[in-house]
Amino acid sequence: MNKPKVIVICGPTASGKTALSIELAKTINGEIISSDSMQIYKDMTIGTAKPDVEEMQGIKHYLLDFVSPDTRYSVAEFKKDALKVINEILQKNKIPIIVGGTGLYINSLIYGIDYTDIKIDEQYRAELEKIVEEKGLQFLYNEAEKIDKKAMEKISVNDKKRIMRVLEIYKATGKTKTEQEAESRKNEVEYDYKVFAIDIERKLLYDRINQRVDKMIENGLVQEVEELLKKYEKFPTAMQGLGYKEVVEYLNGYITLEEMIEKIKMETRRYAKRQLTWFRKDKQTVWLDGTLDIQNNINIILEGIK
Repeated sequence: MNKPKVIVICGPTASGKTALSIELAKTINGEIISSDSMQIYKDMTIGTAKPDVEEMQGIKHYLLDFVSPDTRYSVAEFKKDALKVINEILQKNKIPIIVGGTGLYINSLIYGIDYTDIKIDEQYRAELEKIVEEKGLQFLYNEAEKIDKKAMEKISVNDKKRIMRVLEIYKATGKTKTEQEAESRKNEVEYDYKVFAIDIERKLLYDRINQRVDKMIENGLVQEVEELLKKYEKFPTAMQGLGYKEVVEYLNGYITLEEMIEKIKMETRRYAKRQLTWFRKDKQTVWLDGTLDIQNNINIILEGIK
């Protein structure tokens, strides 16, 4: 039996996913589901490069701007929400288009991976935070590597959230993250995912990232973070987001404005590089050239989903 088609457009930050996906949606009667782990948060618009109403051009978007920044939102929750929305879009005889750069979110769908939605053990998390404080994040990374070397190959030594997650999953379930993924990949996937990723020459991508960061500062990123700090008491995940944690460092007086801007640019470039590495591991992906005219890439996608 033919499974319903779902298009996935992924790739690094600032590669042009938003513009391409909106034009594609207009062409094929599609609607867009965001798979960006930061664009889910309310009141976090500038630093997440969330598309505004004008950019959306009347195309309906889902899973944007719906989670409070003081709330945790897991990959398991994303998968459940995304599958529900995919079904809703198909019921309207429209084509679902998944768009974003969060690899874990995308993999949870295309491979049917059940990332265990374990309850946060606050006491254990506090212990891990204390270890980071006393011995440094590298020590915690090494501990996680002893448990699950394969998972840690994909995780940056600076990614505290995901390092801690590897340790938390093991403590809660007795299984490594890699073991869990291998088991759940055997599940039958409900839809026929057609995956496309945007590649772009490194220098051009980095130039785009630098320009985007400058624009964010110009548009009021610092003021956005100040408002968030006033409005919410705690940020379990949101303030670890790229661009946000650096502004907090600046507001706390740890770095200058110039250092903050350069740090955001540098960390965003590093993140883009990690995203490309992640998506290149997927052999089913069809690569698009980010320097091509949007219509050319739409034609490639249309050919690929026949």
